[in-house]
Amino acid sequence: MYDRGLGVLEQYGIEAKTTVRGRGALICETDSGLKIIREYWGSPGKMERQRQLQLHCREAGFPLVDLVLENQEGQVVTTGEEGIPYIVRDWYQGRECDTRSREDIKKSVRAMADLHTVMVLEREDETAPPGLTDECRRHNRELRRIQKFLQRKKKKNEFEETLSGSIQGFLEQGEQTADEMESLFSTESEREQEDRVCHGECTQHNVLFTGKGIAFTNFEHWNRSPQICDLGQFMRKILEKYQWNLRLGDEMIKAYDSGKCLSEKELLKLKLYLAYPWKFWKLANFYTNSNKVWISQKNLEKLEQTIALAKPWNEFLEHFPGE
Repeated sequence: MYDRGLGVLEQYGIEAKTTVRGRGALICETDSGLKIIREYWGSPGKMERQRQLQLHCREAGFPLVDLVLENQEGQVVTTGEEGIPYIVRDWYQGRECDTRSREDIKKSVRAMADLHTVMVLEREDETAPPGLTDECRRHNRELRRIQKFLQRKKKKNEFEETLSGSIQGFLEQGEQTADEMESLFSTESEREQEDRVCHGECTQHNVLFTGKGIAFTNFEHWNRSPQICDLGQFMRKILEKYQWNLRLGDEMIKAYDSGKCLSEKELLKLKLYLAYPWKFWKLANFYTNSNKVWISQKNLEKLEQTIALAKPWNEFLEHFPGE
């Protein structure tokens, strides 16, 4: 069967030897190493900036990034036979970070610190995106709207009853956290980072253990948020799996700090990032964007797990490592 998108390799002067389907992508073994082909419907300009960032990472000493390639005409987005736009990137043979392995987790965080030290991209005429405080306040407004909707609704299913009964506590925590973020994540404070950027999607799925070292992939969400947000996102997703284990949290912070020293202010920013109820908001937002008629049992279980984790989560914050 013909693999859609494979034909664009001709525009790069690359020939595929073997192919295998990945997550919404085509991974190819070529005469110039592994490549990955993926549809891309975003801005070519944003992708060109991503390539600049990745080139800088390589030149500054962090070579294992999935560099976006230019075709023979010097373009980063290539149109295929059916008019579909694609990007081609370098890829790596390896495995994702194993969240069951504490060693994998600590090594991933240490590598993230190394990546952050070189993740610099000079500012151009960019529109400043909303800051983290603005994002949290927007999520709080969304939670309030959901709360009011559920209060008016007379007949609720099990998911709605559970959501309605728990939303006030999470909303209060979200509002308190946003208030505390106001000064630390202000525009003036964020300017201190100068040209530093963060990956934007630092999860275990985008950390590959290869024979050459640890690689970071899928930079499409890079942004100007404080780099501590990458660490916070990675830690949150891991610690939710470990019941917010204080010792593991401490080990992760120390692993990062051994590569990129964390100031007291950055530790406080990290704590505030972790104090926001991201998982609860995500589940509530999914409910809003669904048809509100049928919610899967899996999402109900996720909501119940998030509520059950509230106690260890708050205990973790109360005894936050580094304080």
